[in-house]
Amino acid sequence: MRKLDLEVKKEVAKIGMTATLGATVVTSMFMKNKLAKKTHVIAGAAFCGFALWHHLLYQPENKQKKKLVKKESKEEIVLNDNL
Repeated sequence: MRKLDLEVKKEVAKIGMTATLGATVVTSMFMKNKLAKKTHVIAGAAFCGFALWHHLLYQPENKQKKKLVKKESKEEIVLNDNL
């Protein structure tokens, strides 16, 4: 169930990035219009938010597990050297 939730979040982040990037590109052609300019700035900021969220979704879930694995690997190397 948790894997499914993560996959859904990744898809939502990708769709959000696509939509906001599209809005930023389209509104860039009408920068003299006040509404288009505001929309352009908001869409650009939203794109940055979606990009950051997307990046964070692909990070390891638990850094403690990663540290523990590295520590165990180093201990194995030390033990193997002692044999």
